[in-house]
Amino acid sequence: MSKSYAKSSQKGRAKGPDLPKLPLFAIGGVFLAAFVALVAFTSLKPPPPPASAIGGPFQLVAHNGQTVTEKDFLGRPFLVFFGYTHCPDICHTTLFEISEVLRALGPKANAGALFVTVDPERDTPAVLKDYLSNFDPRIVGVSGERAQLDPMLKEYRIYSKKAAESGEDYAVDHTTVVYLMDKNGRFVSSFNVGRKPADAARDLERYL
Repeated sequence: MSKSYAKSSQKGRAKGPDLPKLPLFAIGGVFLAAFVALVAFTSLKPPPPPASAIGGPFQLVAHNGQTVTEKDFLGRPFLVFFGYTHCPDICHTTLFEISEVLRALGPKANAGALFVTVDPERDTPAVLKDYLSNFDPRIVGVSGERAQLDPMLKEYRIYSKKAAESGEDYAVDHTTVVYLMDKNGRFVSSFNVGRKPADAARDLERYL
C-alpha cells in the first residue's frame, strides 16, 4: 500500500460531532450524588414494630393447674417463649438458656418467664409440669383450648403449624423468638438468650 493511498484513506474517514467536555468537578459531583443516593437506599430498614403490636390479654391454664392471665405477670419483667414439649432440640435449649439467665439474675430477682405451648393437644398442664421440672421454677408453662390459645398466638405474632407427618409423633413448626415484656406487660423487644447469661441478666435487670 502506498503512503499516498494511506493518507487519502485517513482523510476520507467520517468524523463524529465533538462531545462537550464536562469539568472534572462536575463529573465528581454526579458520582458523589449517585453514591449518596445508593447509600441512603440500601441503608433503609423497616421500622421496629410498635410496642402495642406485640402482646395482649390471655386466659390460659398454668402447669400447676391454676388459671392465669396477663395480669398475673404485672409488676415484674418477664420473657415469653412459644414452643412444645415434644420439640426435638430448640425448645429445651432455649428454656435452658432462659433458666441460666434467671439463675445469673439471682434467686431473689422479681423476674420470670412464660412458656406457651403451640401443641395444646399433647401439652396438658400435667405434661408441662413434668417437662418444666428440669428448668428454673420461675418459668410458668401455660396451655389451654385452641379457642383460647390461637388469639394469643396472633397477639404475639407467632407462626405455628403442625407438620404433615401422620401419627402422634408429629412436629410443629413455630416461631422461636423470645420476647421481653416490661413490668407493665408491654413489649420491649426480642431478647437474645443465647449470649453469656451474665450479659443477658444485666440487660434484663434494667427492667426490674
